[in-house]
Amino acid sequence: MCIGFPMRVIEGDDLTARCERRGEAHTVSMLLVGAQPAGAHVLVHLGSAVRTLDAHEARLIDDALDGLAAAMEGRNVDALFADLVGREPQLPAHLREGAK
Repeated sequence: MCIGFPMRVIEGDDLTARCERRGEAHTVSMLLVGAQPAGAHVLVHLGSAVRTLDAHEARLIDDALDGLAAAMEGRNVDALFADLVGREPQLPAHLREGAK
């Protein structure tokens, strides 16, 4: 499994950017997504920005990662997966067809 982390661009150019995640700054390759303005969110995997994110999607990914860590520690994760609480899980449409 590959995990990417949302990061916020501080400054950069077409090749690299200084990006921040939870108070830590890192130099990230921007070759796959191009230059992004300061404040933009990118999904970073192995030191490379692999796609851009909007702020909402970045928050959802952070919540899911926090939820995974909390679940591994045995803590309650309902608040971090609020979009899943209180509803029946649904298979994606392409899998529903094969389940019949």
